[in-house]
Amino acid sequence: MPKEIERKFLVKGDSWRELGSSQFYHQGYILTENQSTVRVRIIGEKGYLTLKGKTEGMTRSEYEYEIPVEEAREILQQLCDAPQIQKNRYKIYVDNLLWEVDEFLGDNAGLIIAEVELKDEQQVINLPQWLGEEVTGDERYYNSNLSKFPYKNW
Repeated sequence: MPKEIERKFLVKGDSWRELGSSQFYHQGYILTENQSTVRVRIIGEKGYLTLKGKTEGMTRSEYEYEIPVEEAREILQQLCDAPQIQKNRYKIYVDNLLWEVDEFLGDNAGLIIAEVELKDEQQVINLPQWLGEEVTGDERYYNSNLSKFPYKNW
């Protein structure tokens, strides 16, 4: 069973910006129930359907499938509620780990979160200086919850 193990942090300052380039992400949620989600996402000119299970600790099951981008656009338009998530994602390597820094747009503008995927929950990592408070496990920062309860309303 595919697993996602990740830690999330708020980001401080702007020094991280020069460390990577960004790509635009647009995603919406078909289902968010019992901490499970069904998400559709467009990255560049590729579409994806993702199913995620309940988070336990830092771990959750995750299944992701590429779908035709035209179908992803239709699903976002016809099946996903507003507001949808729009963000620029920066990919930054630190100590051979990929950090994904999401700069949210639209209703979540002003929120910047960095996440790193781990091999196991006990993996020791060096934290970059541009990280702020850890928000792993804080459900407010789940993208599925940001689509229901946008940052602008906090």
